[in-house]
Amino acid sequence: MTTWKKIAALAVVVPLALTACGGDNGSNGSDGGDTGDGKLTVWAWDPAFNIYAINEAAKIYQQDNPDVEVEVIETPWDDLQTKLTTLAQSQEFGELPDIFLMQNNAFQKNVINYPDLFSDFSDSDVDFGEFPEGVVAYSTVDDVNYGLPFDNGTAISALRTDVLEEAGYTVDDFTDITWSEFIEKGEDVLAKTGKPLASGMAGSADLIMMMLQSAGASLFDDEGNPTIVGNEALIKSIETYQKLVESGVFVEVNSWDEFIGTFVNSNVAGVMQGVWIMGSIQSAEDQAGKWGITNLPKLDDVDGATHYSANGGSSWAISSNADKDLAADFLASTFAGSTDFYDTILPSSGALANWLPAGESDVYGEPQEFFGGEPVFSQVLEYAAEVPSNNTGVYYYEGRDAVSAAVTKILGGTDVETALQEAQDNVEFAMQ
Repeated sequence: MTTWKKIAALAVVVPLALTACGGDNGSNGSDGGDTGDGKLTVWAWDPAFNIYAINEAAKIYQQDNPDVEVEVIETPWDDLQTKLTTLAQSQEFGELPDIFLMQNNAFQKNVINYPDLFSDFSDSDVDFGEFPEGVVAYSTVDDVNYGLPFDNGTAISALRTDVLEEAGYTVDDFTDITWSEFIEKGEDVLAKTGKPLASGMAGSADLIMMMLQSAGASLFDDEGNPTIVGNEALIKSIETYQKLVESGVFVEVNSWDEFIGTFVNSNVAGVMQGVWIMGSIQSAEDQAGKWGITNLPKLDDVDGATHYSANGGSSWAISSNADKDLAADFLASTFAGSTDFYDTILPSSGALANWLPAGESDVYGEPQEFFGGEPVFSQVLEYAAEVPSNNTGVYYYEGRDAVSAAVTKILGGTDVETALQEAQDNVEFAMQ
């Protein structure tokens, strides 16, 4: 997940040399031809995170493969999904890139609905046993792997230590607390410093989804049926979000760029997101040493509530139009085969790996100056081990979007029961 709401699309060409070893880019990659043109094209979003990572992977791969050009085209997630849907419906598979990034929560739905867009990893050198089983499951359909897990979506609460200190607090004061305690302390910080503690996009249910998963709850039952109406954990999450907004502790903005700007420009004193947000945090070089991280507040009075959640996470897909052998070898040699690669991208982007061998690196335990000299990556790995599993369902995004619309109505005065009933009705209609 990762930052998927960027507005502009920009082609970033990386002229790197890697030896061609697969099929022609215009052929179906599942056939594994042998006339590749020595070029890989990649669709991904977020220059500070995903695109940075793929470029660094290309540099690593170049060391042993000196003859292929890698072209990375910045494609916001919403645009990428629209392109995939359009190409699947028009059968224009020749317009696909070799590799594209896919939100984990949308992976199964895309494979099931548009199987002709994907190549599988059956003949690759990727050892999927070296990834967490739950993460691999996002991109597995009928026991076939269609994606290579990339980033870890473990949620963090990142806070400006200098602003907290001005108000008489430390990060420890915001560790292992409830949301009601967070709001109370946040109101005090706001009164003393003029800075809210967090922000997010209006009309987005990101934070609510993190709250929901932190209690091991979901919008769907085990059979994939929506459970929006009467979902006590969801209702509590929405009520908590409403209190955050009304208190002024949480500020809503209109776009992803504005959201990033709120903490990069020091308008707010914190951010709650997947760990991948650390790449954007560190883009504000003047704030080095002024950030700390901790776990999330937990929901008050909800059975199973914890301080741990996740948001996003993504996996690399090889398209049906790919030079499949080259694409698979590239991914296997880097994202599923190089600790040097993960050691390179971790400090500057916060790209916490799902590839388990990477976590054994000493880099994970090193103090990070930007975050007050704390070993924040080993800290996040501890959080990751505590994240409750939940059932996303094939229609996760329809459910999330319906809840997002419901929250907007609730903040506008609609009663919770009415708004959630309408949300469930919309999801059930989409599932027909």
